[in-house]
Amino acid sequence: MILRELNILNYKNIADARLSFSNKLNCFVGLNGQGKTNVLDAIYLLSFTKSAFSVIDSQNITHEADMAMVQGVYDTGETISCGIKRGQRKQFRNGSKDYVRLVEHIGHIPLVLISPEDAELIVEGSDERRRFMDVVIAQKDKLYLEALTSYNAVLKQRNALLKQYAEAQEVPSDLFDVLEEQMVPYAEYIYDRRSAFIQSFVPVFQNMYDEISGGGETVGLEYVSQLQDRDIREALQRTRKRDLILGWTSQGVHKDELQMMLGDYPLKRVGSQGQQKSYLLAMKFAQAVYLASLSNDGENKTLPILLLDDIFDKLDSERVERIIRLVRGEAFGQIFITDTDRQHLTELLSNQDAKIFVVSSGQIVEHE
Repeated sequence: MILRELNILNYKNIADARLSFSNKLNCFVGLNGQGKTNVLDAIYLLSFTKSAFSVIDSQNITHEADMAMVQGVYDTGETISCGIKRGQRKQFRNGSKDYVRLVEHIGHIPLVLISPEDAELIVEGSDERRRFMDVVIAQKDKLYLEALTSYNAVLKQRNALLKQYAEAQEVPSDLFDVLEEQMVPYAEYIYDRRSAFIQSFVPVFQNMYDEISGGGETVGLEYVSQLQDRDIREALQRTRKRDLILGWTSQGVHKDELQMMLGDYPLKRVGSQGQQKSYLLAMKFAQAVYLASLSNDGENKTLPILLLDDIFDKLDSERVERIIRLVRGEAFGQIFITDTDRQHLTELLSNQDAKIFVVSSGQIVEHE
């Protein structure tokens, strides 16, 4: 997938920008806080219908403006646009057609974002690691996204019921039975898809880590779920009394985890900053390769758009060189990259179909 043109109006600190891109490499150079990441976020918005960094849509509108617009023209001939107005529901369109349900667009324009925020995969709780699996799987499996949405809705109902009857003498077991019967098929589907994903994903991830690190370091990524050793229906029934005391559901795929290992030890505990950064980059590069492999239909292979935001920080020169060599290869399609240091990009740009944009105070100028 190739983004030919991007038009931005009042999105974050970018008041007005009209950009045309290279099919391969597009670099945004400037000091921190000038708007480089905001350009990538606008591109992300057109793939995922929301910002990668702001939960509330209105927060993405430039201060003192009433509305924002982001529009992208792709090599498929499609024009995707998103309009945001204060106090109104955002409009998301493919051409002149509005999406009734935004989830229908997810996966239509495959994209992978790598940013400093990815550190949360290591340092934060299991929610972030489950979200990583969900984002990858949902881009190619609409049923997974529906199952996940439905499971979370029923889980919310069960948790509300637990709180409602926490101190009651009698608990309506029939209500719990109904909710749990609804949860079971969704949980089983989510577990099956996550298991299959990790089985296919890990070899790709390990290969990417070897490319970045130069070999000699062993990494692991293991999916851990309660459903691996118990029947979810029986577990939900058995733990009702305990859950009533806790006030939340203790069993289910919402407790799944990804264990990130360096050698035989948790990455979070023993990995250096460079090793942790390399691990995260390998996961995201593998995500792009994995998504491309699922779309391979003969000669029609869709390579996801790759957004690389400030990826060279905390890496030694050898790892930087390997990453540059990696992203220049045929495994990746169109790339958008930000950096404060032009030196990192000099080698990356050599012999490449590339464009450079200088970003300053929300103004974006193509470098001749």
